Amino acid sequence: MGSYWSAVNAYRCEDFAGYMTEISHRYPRVAEYLENEVGFEKWSRCHYPGLKYNITTTNMVESLNSMLVNARDFPYVALLDVIQEKMSKWWNDRRIVAMTITAPLIPSQESEFRPRFAQSNAHHAQVSVYSLVSPYYTKEYYVLAYDETIYPVGSQSQWDVPNKVATRVVLPREVKERKRGKSKTSRFPSVGEFRKRKNRCGKCGAFEHYKKKCNSQTGSTEGNQPTDVPV
Repeated sequence: MGSYWSAVNAYRCEDFAGYMTEISHRYPRVAEYLENEVGFEKWSRCHYPGLKYNITTTNMVESLNSMLVNARDFPYVALLDVIQEKMSKWWNDRRIVAMTITAPLIPSQESEFRPRFAQSNAHHAQVSVYSLVSPYYTKEYYVLAYDETIYPVGSQSQWDVPNKVATRVVLPREVKERKRGKSKTSRFPSVGEFRKRKNRCGKCGAFEHYKKKCNSQTGSTEGNQPTDVPV
């Protein structure tokens, strides 16, 4: 039942439909049971109605956390400077790519949609390929998406602060007594989220092998210690 496990773990509904077609051809009663009596939402990843950790709900947040891992302890203004610098670089890189596009569609859609269109009935009916594509995938929309300018925060001495803001008294936040020990910098895994574990070599301290297979002539003689590695 390789097709079943592939359907279970499929991220896209299109892939899931292909695997279900294979199951229905080989095991029609099983396919009917899974679809009508069990329901796709109870065993299929792409049809699950709840929060999909590690798939859709945390990927963007984790990407930003990884980007700001060294700047999270900065003051607010310095942190905004780091975000502004990174966003400006992204905007500039994509603006350069947009100006080099010669086709009506962006490169990813041009390479993916063209072969599929050549095998469709629309191609034989002499329908324009560009009339079937959303305008959001065209070069014009891609250029407009990165047309705006991202301005730096600027020096605090040059800020134009309104008088009603400058005269407002802002009290410091209430500081609670800290617990003893080192402050935790990594978060606890969410429900359904797992972290990979790697075994550290007890001889040289590296991660990719065990003590018995270590070729190093120096290092510690302690045993292997599993270490949590955040993903």
